[in-house]
Amino acid sequence: MRRRSTAALSVGKTFIPRPVLLKNTMLAVLVEELKKTGLQAAPADHCYAMLDLKMWHVACDVCTGRKLKAVKSCLVCLVSYCEKHLQPHYDVAPLKKHKLVDPSKKLQENICSRHDEVMKMFCRTDQQTICILCSMDEHKGHDTVSAAAERTERQRELEVSRQNIQQRIQDREKDVKELQQEVEAINRSADKAVEDSEKIFSQLIRLIQKRSSDVKQQLRSQQETEVSRVKELQEKLEQEITELKRKDADLKQLSHTEDHTQFLHNYPSLSALSQSTDSSSIKIRPLRYFEDVTAAVSEVRDKLQDVLTEKWTNHLTDSD
Repeated sequence: MRRRSTAALSVGKTFIPRPVLLKNTMLAVLVEELKKTGLQAAPADHCYAMLDLKMWHVACDVCTGRKLKAVKSCLVCLVSYCEKHLQPHYDVAPLKKHKLVDPSKKLQENICSRHDEVMKMFCRTDQQTICILCSMDEHKGHDTVSAAAERTERQRELEVSRQNIQQRIQDREKDVKELQQEVEAINRSADKAVEDSEKIFSQLIRLIQKRSSDVKQQLRSQQETEVSRVKELQEKLEQEITELKRKDADLKQLSHTEDHTQFLHNYPSLSALSQSTDSSSIKIRPLRYFEDVTAAVSEVRDKLQDVLTEKWTNHLTDSD
């Protein structure tokens, strides 16, 4: 995982003029510091203390033998360090400037596969990270900047995108809240409509029941009146029939009287008939009253049915 120098990358290539080879002082300081802290095998107690290291943990690249769990990865050294071997990055001035991140297994992705150099450049033309040698080779003449500069630009874009997303989230949450309020309003309105409708129909049912009771009472009253009238007339006729039968019997007996004087004496009183009941009074009246009531009730029913059906249909059509 050690960063190779430019000279090491020149194997198989001819540079005209040949570049000057420089010592990487930063790595040299790191190596010396690691020698002081003990790059030798870690004590057994430290090694075996990490036997429960999980498969997904990043191991320290410096530890030999049993590797301890890495606590940080350095984006400059491209090395992951345990707590002990990370200490120089806190103590050595040049190392303090290194970028430390959470342990990562993807440090190798920061190395150029062609030149084995850290990719610290970004080619805007090809939209990819490159190393310094790539910028002088296949990406020569392209629009290139440092990865840090590109990150800064992209970070600004990212923040704008996040602001837009957060604004959209707020807008959608507001819409959701408004829709929820509409649902609640719909439920309240529907519940009230159901309650009011039930009250109105109950009132209507009570009104119809009362009207039905009134009509029934009127019909029974008229029935009683008509029956009393007919019975009274019937009794009168029956009395007349009884009287006529008695008169007929007397006249029959008188007709068999042999005494002429007695016959003539009794005849005037027996021949006189009482006034007969007026035939117009015993004429059967048509039952128009009851039929008219039935017709009126039927008419009310039909009108009510038409009103309920037509009004309800029109209301639903208007609502749609």
